Amino acid sequence: MNIIISGLGIIGGSYAKALKKYTDHHIIGINRSPEPLRQALECSAIDEIGSPEDLKRADMIILGTFPEAAVSFTEEYAHLIPKGCIVTDTCGIKSQICPRMVQLAKENGFTFVGVHPMAGKETNGFASSDADLFVGASCIVVPCGAEEAAVETVSRLAEKIGFGRVVYTTPEQHDRMIAFTSQIPHVLACAYVRSPCCPAHRGFSAGSYRDVSRVAHINEKLWAELFTENREALLSEIDELTKNLGEIRSALEKGDRQELEELLAKSRRIKEELGE
Repeated sequence: MNIIISGLGIIGGSYAKALKKYTDHHIIGINRSPEPLRQALECSAIDEIGSPEDLKRADMIILGTFPEAAVSFTEEYAHLIPKGCIVTDTCGIKSQICPRMVQLAKENGFTFVGVHPMAGKETNGFASSDADLFVGASCIVVPCGAEEAAVETVSRLAEKIGFGRVVYTTPEQHDRMIAFTSQIPHVLACAYVRSPCCPAHRGFSAGSYRDVSRVAHINEKLWAELFTENREALLSEIDELTKNLGEIRSALEKGDRQELEELLAKSRRIKEELGE
């Protein structure tokens, strides 16, 4: 296939590198700034630098941009996308963008399949991209009513570039679960490192500090957009976390060691039952 990747940051760049490493597809890169394109061409992550006009010859388009940018790009250039072309995104939220992308697909004759690769790093940009970023990771596929053949094409491609599991879901279920598995840990990490103790952690910290604080190294523009567009599900998870913290705080304030042990044991059993 001719596969166009729009947006060569860490995710789009990793898609390009993985596709070149594990498949024989022809990869065309489009990016707002020229430097990532130069780097991608230099390291053979893409076969050529493209422009919107090249969308006319695309069999698949992968949108490796922020959610609103993905929709805006598609709105602007939908008239250039061939009928039957498969368009996928890589966005961390789905309920806000999937209906708009599906409508654009219906109006212009292409096919949209939502995708969310569950992989990343604390650093960003093409320089952080990795051909093996997706190896063993989960790929969430949101069919959005697309034909089975298109969904199968997207799923097979994910498996070829190393994803260990393909999970199918709806936009609503995706956003509910992502609020818990991805967004609330980022909220927690950002709140945690705002403690006045954080600057003095060296010499006192080990694995626990690293585990909790790791994702506070955050792309604030991206995550503010993701948080805002998934605010109902995320607010619900923040409320749940606050409630659970409150229970531990209450037991501690009362000096009730028995209650505290019971709360901690309940958490331990949950992890043990999950086998993790």
